[in-house]
Amino acid sequence: MTKEKNVYVCNNCGAESPKWIGKCPACGQWNTYVEQVIRTDHQNKLPISGIERTEIKPMLLDEVTGGEEQRIDMKDDELNRVLGGGLVPGSLVLLGGEPGIGKSTLILQTVLRLTGKKVLYVSGEESARQLKLRANRIKHSSSDCMIACETSLEHIYTDIKNIAPDIVVIDSIQTISTEVVDSSPGSLAQVRECAASILKFAKETGTAVILIGHINKEGSIAGPKVLEHIVDTVLQFEGDQHYMYRILRSIKNRFGSTSELGIYEMRQDGLRQVPNPSELLLSADNEGMSGVAIATAIEGVRPFLIETQALVSSAVYGYPQRSATGFDLRRMNMLLAVLEKRVGFKLAQKDVFLNIAGGLRVNDPAIDLPVISAILSSNMDMEIERDICMAGEIGLSGEIRPVNRIEQRIGEAEKLGFNRMLLPKHNIQRLNAEKWKIQLIPVRKVEEAFRALFG
Repeated sequence: MTKEKNVYVCNNCGAESPKWIGKCPACGQWNTYVEQVIRTDHQNKLPISGIERTEIKPMLLDEVTGGEEQRIDMKDDELNRVLGGGLVPGSLVLLGGEPGIGKSTLILQTVLRLTGKKVLYVSGEESARQLKLRANRIKHSSSDCMIACETSLEHIYTDIKNIAPDIVVIDSIQTISTEVVDSSPGSLAQVRECAASILKFAKETGTAVILIGHINKEGSIAGPKVLEHIVDTVLQFEGDQHYMYRILRSIKNRFGSTSELGIYEMRQDGLRQVPNPSELLLSADNEGMSGVAIATAIEGVRPFLIETQALVSSAVYGYPQRSATGFDLRRMNMLLAVLEKRVGFKLAQKDVFLNIAGGLRVNDPAIDLPVISAILSSNMDMEIERDICMAGEIGLSGEIRPVNRIEQRIGEAEKLGFNRMLLPKHNIQRLNAEKWKIQLIPVRKVEEAFRALFG
């Protein structure tokens, strides 16, 4: 027996209401409710299409077998790190990113490297010929990867039953639809129903599923917010299309840490792993140039060195401009206020432009000291020597606060051949400076750092 009903669903959080309301009571957003027509078929509520359901009975927690999760090696060190050590069988992973950023290329080249694992790659956006052209471009090796160009969830389950794969890739979840819901693919009801059914399939059969998702104009994954709550892992693939670097971040991970980071380089033959990003992010031709400071940053648990570039010039149009690329603009304005109030540098009538080289966006507070050093270097047109790097958080009173994982930062700077490093005084007090070849310069206030840099 088939029944239809009209419900109103919030675009932001997926909350339902029997009537239209202006403000969502769940997330507090205004004018986010849209009407959806839902058709329910009680005879075939779950579109499993022949996959037998296993009975699950309650048990005591002590009866559950523990231990480490068995993981699938994805033959990609960056992806394995972000996933927490590999792909867990029975897990549901959601990968989101802007159009053309390289999501499909990353997943396709990864599954084509797998040996001994049967993979079903379901594409609802591209034809088999397009996938073949992409596979030829990335120079893949032979693998047990089956291709299916399908958008019906019921047909996908039929293919899964016939092939019995170890890993299923669906590109993308917004193109898949089920007959249970009478609405167009990509609608809130379709995305939610398909994701819930795929989750049930993954948990009952122990098959790892990777979903590729679109993002909306706000930069978040399209569809109801409940989609991110359903899956086990949410990965964000980001980066500027005009730069060659791509960053893979973990937003949610039930099987690992969310502080991990993977870096890739986009090339003609696909995405290349960048095991040592510091060597690529540092240019070798900045000798004699002012406004450049080298920062030792930490993203996730891996350290790398980046160039902080600044340009300070007189305001031409009377109103000074402030611009920051790859750095929080509000935090830069705070640092400029600290320079004027605590140190005495007058920058109120000057334009200040800041750039983190390489197209990266860094949120590590330890790059505060390199930021203000680059700004003052450009303001005074004095070069910072090439063999010196720095790390330190700036407080509102002008003090340089200690930063975390200081030994990793020092080790990365020493490995790349730097001779001197400016560090907060409190960090050096806890270190054994004799075991490092690099000279560690303790600084307590901003004035001390400037004297060490410019004399």
